[in-house]
Amino acid sequence: MKQTFIYIALTIVMLTSCNNKTEEINKSMATTTSDSLTFKNGYSEVNGLKMYYEVHGQGKPIVLIHGGGSTIQTNFEKIIPLFARTRQVIAVELQAHGRTNDRKADLTFEQDADDVATLLKNLKINKADFLGFSNGGTTTLQIAIRHPELVNKMILGSALAKRNGVPDWFWGFMENAKLENMPELLKVGYKKVAIDTNGLQVMHDRDAKRMVNFKDIPDEQINSIKAPTLIIIGDKDVITPEHAIELHRHIANSELAIIPGGHGQYIGEITTVTADFKESDLVVPMIEKFLDKKPTK
Repeated sequence: MKQTFIYIALTIVMLTSCNNKTEEINKSMATTTSDSLTFKNGYSEVNGLKMYYEVHGQGKPIVLIHGGGSTIQTNFEKIIPLFARTRQVIAVELQAHGRTNDRKADLTFEQDADDVATLLKNLKINKADFLGFSNGGTTTLQIAIRHPELVNKMILGSALAKRNGVPDWFWGFMENAKLENMPELLKVGYKKVAIDTNGLQVMHDRDAKRMVNFKDIPDEQINSIKAPTLIIIGDKDVITPEHAIELHRHIANSELAIIPGGHGQYIGEITTVTADFKESDLVVPMIEKFLDKKPTK
């Protein structure tokens, strides 16, 4: 159980190039309309990557950033249609994940943040709301620190900022992480979309190494965040309540919600979906209320 749980938490923490004949860099690959919702996807040249992205719906932009070992669909398939009813949802796949290739360099949250910033520049998005889950939440923290001009509001789902934010056993297990212990649904999700399924081992190893080498984000950097922030964890999350409270105290303009359930259950992350899943269990209405809230004077 502990092994499965930790790889679900690689969403915490935890393709080679596409065929040039079928790819147009910085241009959408397809544009379709379904149930009045516009969808397009494509690849963009981003700091040495051919980064895959999707755009769903229209309206004020919200950027979704997945966790380790994940794809757009394994993290966000349940919530994208809900947000896209009223917003432009921009979902990305980061280095070595899903349809995005590997740049043959170790992963860092700082580089991921810079990659997302470059993608948004390519898409001519000057400011957006952000929802980052798990590893993606840590990346979102780095976006707010390194590129504050891009951030309107942000939602940090099960984000890690300090090593003491998870149980001690987490770090020992990460040092001995093995691909065979990764949840099958995440493996299947990767293989379903990846151009080269041999990249699965690369993705796993890069995510694991990044966590082994993870260092605390300094308090002064977290304190510098000005964007209104909603911090969410599950009450059975791998992220501890104490860590979420500490993060809440360091981000001046923040709110905190602890939701019944495990790591990512509140957004319908694929490894948490059970036969009795109900859309009403998702926190989308709470997030929308937060995003629509007018600033107090």
